[in-house]
Amino acid sequence: PEPAAAAPARRAERPGVDVYRGVGAWVDMYDPAELGNPWPALVEMQRHGVRTLYFETASWRVPKALDFKDEQAVELFLDEAHALGIKVVAWYLPGLDDLRTDLRRSRAVLDYESPGGHQRFDGFAIDIESQRVRRVPARNAALMRYTRALRRYAGNDYALGAITPDLRSTTVSPGLWPGFPYSAAARYYDVFLPMAYSSYRGHGASYVYPYSRANVSTVRALTGRPVHLIGGLTDALSDSEAAAVVRGARDGGGIGASFYDFAIHQDGAWRALELFR
Repeated sequence: PEPAAAAPARRAERPGVDVYRGVGAWVDMYDPAELGNPWPALVEMQRHGVRTLYFETASWRVPKALDFKDEQAVELFLDEAHALGIKVVAWYLPGLDDLRTDLRRSRAVLDYESPGGHQRFDGFAIDIESQRVRRVPARNAALMRYTRALRRYAGNDYALGAITPDLRSTTVSPGLWPGFPYSAAARYYDVFLPMAYSSYRGHGASYVYPYSRANVSTVRALTGRPVHLIGGLTDALSDSEAAAVVRGARDGGGIGASFYDFAIHQDGAWRALELFR
C-alpha cells in the first residue's frame, strides 16, 4: 500500500514558483565550512545577487533515525539567510527504496519552523537521481508513489521542485535514468531544475551553450512547467563556458540559473549569473 500522509491542517504561507526565479546558490551536506559558520557564505551570496539558497537537509545516506543531517545548520542557515533577504528552498535526496523514511523526512521539512527565529522554508525541491531501485520501471513506480504522497501532504498550492538529471541521462539508454517520467511528474511538480552539468559532457562555449539551452527548452516542452537550470560543476568551467551556461538558460526560456555548488564557486560563474539578476 502507498504510505499514508495526512495533509497538515494549516500552513500560514504556501510558497509559490516565484522563489525559483533568478540567481540561486547551492549548499549540500558535504560543505563543512559553510555548515559550521553560514554567515560569511550568505553575505557573499547576497553580494553576488543570490535570490534563493538551495539547502540540502538530508539524503538517503543519513542514518535512518535522523530527519536532518545537521539540524543546527538548518536553523542557522534559515534564520540568517532570511535576515539577509535570501529565500531558502530545502532539498532532499530520497533513496526511493524506503518510502516511509523518505516521506517522514519530507514532512519534517514541510513542517519545520526554526526554534529561535520561527522561520520556515520558502520551498521544497526533490533531488531525483538515486538508483537504489535498480530496475527503471520499478524506480519510476516508486518515484510516483513518493511524489503522490508528498503532494497530498504539501497541499495543492505549495510549489514543489523536481531536481532531475540532464536530458542525456534521462532519455538515452544506457544512462542514469532512461525513460524518466517527465509527463507524469509534471502533474505534481511545479518547476523543474535539470542538473545540466556540461562539465561532464563537453567543453568550449560552442558546446556548452546549445547543451544548456536544449536542457531548458526541451524540459519545458516535456513538462509544460517553468525551468531553473543548474550548471556545473563550477570549478570545472572556464569563464566563457560559465557565461554560455547562463545565456543558454536565458535563451531557452529559463526562469533562473545557478551553479553547483557554492563551496567551489568561481568568479566567472558569479559574473555570468548577472544575466539573471
